[in-house]
Amino acid sequence: LRQTLYSTTRMGLYDVLKRHWTDPDRGTMPLTRKITAGLVAGGIGAAVGNPADVAMVRMQADGRLPPAERRNYNGVFDAIRRMSNQEGVGSLWRGSALTVNRAMIVTASQLASYDQFKETILGRGLMEDGLGTHVAASFAAGFVASVASNPIDVIKTRVMNMNAEAYNGALDCALKTVRAEGPLALYKGFIPTISRQGPFTVVLFVTLEQVRKLLKDF
Repeated sequence: LRQTLYSTTRMGLYDVLKRHWTDPDRGTMPLTRKITAGLVAGGIGAAVGNPADVAMVRMQADGRLPPAERRNYNGVFDAIRRMSNQEGVGSLWRGSALTVNRAMIVTASQLASYDQFKETILGRGLMEDGLGTHVAASFAAGFVASVASNPIDVIKTRVMNMNAEAYNGALDCALKTVRAEGPLALYKGFIPTISRQGPFTVVLFVTLEQVRKLLKDF
């Protein structure tokens, strides 16, 4: 649910902005505009998908809590309903500043770098515009996005999952994490992140390119 709401919004909006901001004479868009389009699209997409994101984080963490503290949601819609009733509608956007910031960084780094890598590969004649180019550009984009987003992922998960007010916001969480565990704590889970982000980004862009090819006449 989170991925459907988030990805369709950000990918669709990025393409809309890209069409409007692409230089009609050169057929390309400057890197700064790619990044700006990614920031805008990612932020709006994250705001739309945040309630499902909070539910996802809580459901994933529930099994690690002591039995007396487990929430035992029956599913994502039960989680959203109970959070609204017990903690207020605003709880569905708990950590939304982090989610939005993370999505802005991921979308800007992922989509902008994919387009930039693809343009570079084609511009230098390294490959033709085909599957090989799409896989190479998307894998590179996945690595860039993982490096950029991992610290925010660590902080976002800790803030979203807290039961009490353990942190006074994202900055407080980051400072406490670094002081207690060292700077590398912000890159905890990087191997799982790149293991997920890499294949996901490849599948995302290869599929997107094929869909574009199929629908180019419509």
